[in-house]
Amino acid sequence: MKKLLTTILSLGVAASAALASSSITAVKVSDVNDASAWAKAKYSSVTLYPQAAIHMNDKNANAANEGNKAKKADVAALYDGKNIALMVKWADGTKNVQALNSSDTYSDGFALQFAGVAKKAGALPYIGMGSDGRPVVVHLQKASSSVYEPNGNKDVSTQLNRQQTGVFGQELAEYDAKVASLAKTDYERVFVGEGFRSLTEIKDGSVQSNASMTHANNTWTATLVRPLSDAYMKSTGTVPVAIAVWDGSKLGRNGLKNLSSWVSVNLDGMKPDAKIVAETTEESKGDAAKGKEAVGANGCVGCHQIETTDAPNLMGPSLTNVGGYSTAAYLRESILKPSAVIVPGYNRNAHANTPWYNIEKGKRVSAMTDFSFLDKKSIEDIVAYLKTLKAEAE
Repeated sequence: MKKLLTTILSLGVAASAALASSSITAVKVSDVNDASAWAKAKYSSVTLYPQAAIHMNDKNANAANEGNKAKKADVAALYDGKNIALMVKWADGTKNVQALNSSDTYSDGFALQFAGVAKKAGALPYIGMGSDGRPVVVHLQKASSSVYEPNGNKDVSTQLNRQQTGVFGQELAEYDAKVASLAKTDYERVFVGEGFRSLTEIKDGSVQSNASMTHANNTWTATLVRPLSDAYMKSTGTVPVAIAVWDGSKLGRNGLKNLSSWVSVNLDGMKPDAKIVAETTEESKGDAAKGKEAVGANGCVGCHQIETTDAPNLMGPSLTNVGGYSTAAYLRESILKPSAVIVPGYNRNAHANTPWYNIEKGKRVSAMTDFSFLDKKSIEDIVAYLKTLKAEAE
């Protein structure tokens, strides 16, 4: 399958006709692993915003990413009744592959996140690693070169440095060839999570997926194929997906990335899930100008960086791009139930008197005030204002 996916990527399917949309149509084909099937794909343009919740303790990375703009990605999807395939294309003028001889260089990469099987019906999980009771499945692919150790083969005979083998000439060439044959050339991982610090790699083979990415003409083209449903994900006529990309040239890794909001992938010919579509496409009906006034009147800028560096970056999560990668439903929930999702803290730079959360009865409880005392109109005005907080696209 990996070879076939590489063939698909090398086709360089044109995406110039991509339409801006918060929904994607997955075209029904007989086999998503048939390279020619991508000629039927319908592309949509999805915006990926710089994730800004956490300020990193890396001077060089912070400098390289200051003033980052949003990225546009062209996205298409196929399905064949058993599997779903997504193709993501985004501009990147440099190809960055993880170096084996350096610990301070980083690779380009992408991830696709799917809503997992929730314990009970409710809103979609938090866009970053899910939330308690609302899991996500994350497929991560990095651009990497061949990596021998660790390869999991437990073959001690090939774990020696080639200069310590005691062989030369043809025997050394044969040894090098054996090591090369055992090397891994693909960095693909699958995780499940229900919130920050819960992300766990799935290693038992229970997710049958395959991802690949190629770089040509200053553009990355990435593809993922996975089942429509398995132990971690149950699909209906609509599959909610979020997209993230990393730029190694800007020292991107972990939370230093560009991230989309949830996007509805509607399976052509099937009835869309109206609830998912409504949540991923909702536009707040509030008054953004009045919402900005309400944010100021209720002291939000005392803890959160909003339009500028209003508050110290150690007081609370930055909201500078929250309107780009958050749904209105998530923003509304965060105002009314701030403990529903706990963004990582306490920040290592913060004073002990300013934790982001406290522990009560073994659970994290947000230090943020519960704003349920506000009237419904004020809540909607604030949501409308927060939705305006997002960087312009490149």
